Amino acid sequence: MNTRTLLALPWTALALLASPTSHAGERPDDRAIMATDPAELKFQQDWGYAGARIAGDMVYLSGVVAGVRDGETDLRLGYTRAFERIGALLHEAGASWNDVVDITSFHTDLTTQMPAIVAVKNTYIKPPLLPAWTAIQVARLIPTNGITEIKVVARLPK
Repeated sequence: MNTRTLLALPWTALALLASPTSHAGERPDDRAIMATDPAELKFQQDWGYAGARIAGDMVYLSGVVAGVRDGETDLRLGYTRAFERIGALLHEAGASWNDVVDITSFHTDLTTQMPAIVAVKNTYIKPPLLPAWTAIQVARLIPTNGITEIKVVARLPK
């Protein structure tokens, strides 16, 4: 690239060229959000994924698994823990539940689990601007005590 070509580029393009951490197609503010808990961070690194990825003005969260603990019979407890984790990831990314545009949930028993997840979801997400939502039945999740995995996409506020 010669000097004349560089002078013709917009400043944002020059910033991308100068940034040593930028990859093709990424913006300087793109980033991955990794776990702070050492065991969870090791799991993410071993499996090669981030808890969330910011790409432009969008936030893509990896699935958060809702699980039941020994002795629990109320599924809402597991869903509340999962929604709290999702809320923390959204916050770290600079978003909130109001910014969620899409939810995909993967259920091990869709019919039994829907009333509990809807009850918890409705405490975090309020009308009028509701996200799109797809609920899918699956055979099993990791970890084995997982009942539902919840994946969220949000748009960063302006």
